[in-house]
Amino acid sequence: MPRGSRRNAEPWRVWAIVAVVVVVLIGAGVAYAGFSDGGDSPSPGSAAAPGTSSGTRPSSGAAPSASTGCAESLVAKMPLELQAAQLLMIGTPLSSPLGATSTLGKYKLGGLFLAGRSSTSAATLRGQIAQLQEAAKQNGGLALQIGIDQEGGQVQTLKGDDFPAIPTAVNQGKLDASTLSSRTAEWAGRLKNVGITIDLAPVADVVPAEIGKSNPPIGGFERQYGSTPDPVAEDITTVVTAVQGAGVQTTLKHFPGLGRVRVNTDTSTGAQDTVMTADDPYLKPFASGIKAGSTAVMISSATYPKLDSHNVAAFSSPIITDLLRGKLGFDGLVMSDDLGAAVAVSSVPVGQRAVKFIQAGGDMPLSVRLADAQPMTDALIAAAKADPNFAKRVTQSATRVVRSKVNAGLTTCG
Repeated sequence: MPRGSRRNAEPWRVWAIVAVVVVVLIGAGVAYAGFSDGGDSPSPGSAAAPGTSSGTRPSSGAAPSASTGCAESLVAKMPLELQAAQLLMIGTPLSSPLGATSTLGKYKLGGLFLAGRSSTSAATLRGQIAQLQEAAKQNGGLALQIGIDQEGGQVQTLKGDDFPAIPTAVNQGKLDASTLSSRTAEWAGRLKNVGITIDLAPVADVVPAEIGKSNPPIGGFERQYGSTPDPVAEDITTVVTAVQGAGVQTTLKHFPGLGRVRVNTDTSTGAQDTVMTADDPYLKPFASGIKAGSTAVMISSATYPKLDSHNVAAFSSPIITDLLRGKLGFDGLVMSDDLGAAVAVSSVPVGQRAVKFIQAGGDMPLSVRLADAQPMTDALIAAAKADPNFAKRVTQSATRVVRSKVNAGLTTCG
């Protein structure tokens, strides 16, 4: 939405400048910022990232060296099997979340995604999450990243008296910056209160006005903050800063963008953006969220022929390693979109979906299906035992996962 249509446009600009300054000043100490990767990310490309000056590598809010050292120390003590299990975020129905207890105890997963919709009270959900965390920590496991889709509109997992309705992102994008910040912080605080550690939001996709609801995954549900990159980038900065300031980590999605596709990757194959390039203005909201220190970025399962003509983004090294890690300088946690039930990846065996994502440079494969814990864990372990280079990738990604937990206060070295 054009910036001129917002109320209090000038205060917005002042607030945005102040917000960026604050993020920069506290980036080294905020527990929810993005992280330095210890130097194993590729060097940035020669061209500038969207929205940056030539030759400047965007900052991802590097964590303190103590956090990096802590994560590396914890991972070094883990057997390969536990490192591999830490990479996975697996779904469990919110209608019966404790059904995941035995799976957590057996596989020592890194994260749990609460799937579906629920009007459960905050007190009940808080108790259930506490039980799940205890199950995860038995016999040497680590506390879980607990993820959820709490965007607003039709994509709001938690509802009811304790979780009032959140407007669609389209309507959130009409708010002035101060109001968007305060309301977002309040919504995030409710998640923090029950034990949610990471929101799989905000949506950084830009849906052109001429496409609108003809874009099934985003525009069809009004999940976008706007139809042009610059205002969306400003909103992403606001939302990331507010959510992480409230103690919940954020996930920018769906990189490099689903705003121009005409197919939903959850329900079909063939979703593609034939326009997207490494210098596309539609990457600006992702660059903005990275600068604001977002903990994670989620990779889509669409294809982008001008970036990689052979693979969907989730299995693409040019997109994850070269573009996101290298050119945009993101050193934090890279998560996949659903690799379980999503039709877009259905031609690949379940276990190999996790392997291919890690090979491409990702860190945390996500499946909404609890049953996928076994084949994905088994495949990751088998690949690591067969290939020393893949084993190194597992260790790198496990370090990023654990670093996110250290920064969230989920685990310590002391």
